[in-house]
Amino acid sequence: MSVQVLVLTGFGINCDRETGNAFKRAGADVSPMHLNDIATAPEMLKKFHILAIPGGFSFGDDIASGKILANRLRHKLGGPIKQFIADGKLVIGICNGFQVMVKMGILPLLDNEFIQEVTLTNNNSGRFENRWITLRGNPDSPCIWTKGIDRIELPVRHGEGKFIPMNNTILKILHENGQIAFQYCTPDGAIARGEFPFNPNGAIDDIAGICDPSGRIFGLMPHPEAFVDRTNHPRWTRESLPEEGAGLQVFRNAIEYAQANL
Repeated sequence: MSVQVLVLTGFGINCDRETGNAFKRAGADVSPMHLNDIATAPEMLKKFHILAIPGGFSFGDDIASGKILANRLRHKLGGPIKQFIADGKLVIGICNGFQVMVKMGILPLLDNEFIQEVTLTNNNSGRFENRWITLRGNPDSPCIWTKGIDRIELPVRHGEGKFIPMNNTILKILHENGQIAFQYCTPDGAIARGEFPFNPNGAIDDIAGICDPSGRIFGLMPHPEAFVDRTNHPRWTRESLPEEGAGLQVFRNAIEYAQANL
């Protein structure tokens, strides 16, 4: 049986094809589905093993990035998504999808309730950042998606990517639980310590991606779906790179986990 992935589309989401392609390359069956379609028939969620909320500019980033889509998902699909998670399935949110997840309360999901406990806000630079950065994986994290990834280069393209916890207690819990899956770092692997451009947005503790306590629910600002071929990398004509882009490992990890738990 193949792993079934639902890739959310509509209302300004624009990385759905890239995200779907990455999952297909990793071996999954992918179904792009408009928010309105799944909202009118939420029972369709039951057939899927992975839910992906891709990047883009949902609802034009009005009010705040991801806020309107987060509200729609909460009110139209909150119950079914909560059951989806309770059933042991996987969710990923990339860039705008990550913004949606934190504002809906799907992450960090400390008490199994959809409560907003962190946010993603305006970059310190005051502008949209579109650049390649380096990330360091956390070997102590339970995150299924980042398993085996020590260091990875990926692009960021966002104006509101600065990760901020609501208070220091939440930040401490994230560290203690290993829920900080990715941090921005320098090319040699040292934590960025807020230094621009290695940390492109000023995120607290250089946090680029977090998971829930189980490791199945994952959100990140950089775009792993944008690095699945060596030709995606800006230095592909100047360096000897593997044919497969490093970002594909994120999706392979999820497919392998889901396949083992069908």
